[in-house]
Amino acid sequence: MMQVVTRYFDAFNAGDTDAMLACLTDDVAHHVNEGQVRKGRTAFAEFCAHMSRCYAETLSDIVILSDPSGTRAAAEYVVNGTYLVTDEGLPEAHGQTYQLPAGSFFDIVDRRIARVTTYYNLADWTRQVSA
Repeated sequence: MMQVVTRYFDAFNAGDTDAMLACLTDDVAHHVNEGQVRKGRTAFAEFCAHMSRCYAETLSDIVILSDPSGTRAAAEYVVNGTYLVTDEGLPEAHGQTYQLPAGSFFDIVDRRIARVTTYYNLADWTRQVSA
């Protein structure tokens, strides 16, 4: 089941939202670091469109772990990004770069991702883009 998580991250790094969506269940629950839980592929696609407008990001040093049943997985990675356009409520963007440790947790159902929960240190990101 780790293959679906690997495909998800490969699609993220390729900037291929459609390939990311193909990894998800129709009713995926997307728990973002800050904000409300988004439900469904449409909400996930809208989030991706917003993120692509404001940020250019790739992930490196990805380590994926899963439980023996294959129904849960976790990943640790580094977000390498450029802040492109000011995101509402955040510091002004002017092309700042950042590197941020992050992690995600997944529920896997029928070889698709049913839940994505992502965590990172927003205060660390804010310090980096405000420097």
